Amino acid sequence: MSEIVIYHNPRCSKSRQTLALLEEQGISPDVVEYLKDTPDAATLKDVLKKLGIPARELLRTKEDAYKELGLSDPGLSDDDIINAMISQPKLIERPI
Repeated sequence: MSEIVIYHNPRCSKSRQTLALLEEQGISPDVVEYLKDTPDAATLKDVLKKLGIPARELLRTKEDAYKELGLSDPGLSDDDIINAMISQPKLIERPI
């Protein structure tokens, strides 16, 4: 298993560019297609801890589900946001 993991959406140009850049540098990351293999809460919490950011910063705010689920509410906890990302993985910003 590689030390580097990329949470990847092959339909996203930025995600494809990031993966290509890593590979050009001779880095072979573990690739997780998060829309097919959605990370669980523990994994997302670990990623957030490693990144040093709150869950809100990992949200794609332009997705319809963001508005539909009321995720702009500042009173939502990280756990609330993580649960929303698990139920709607397209809300997860990419690439990570």
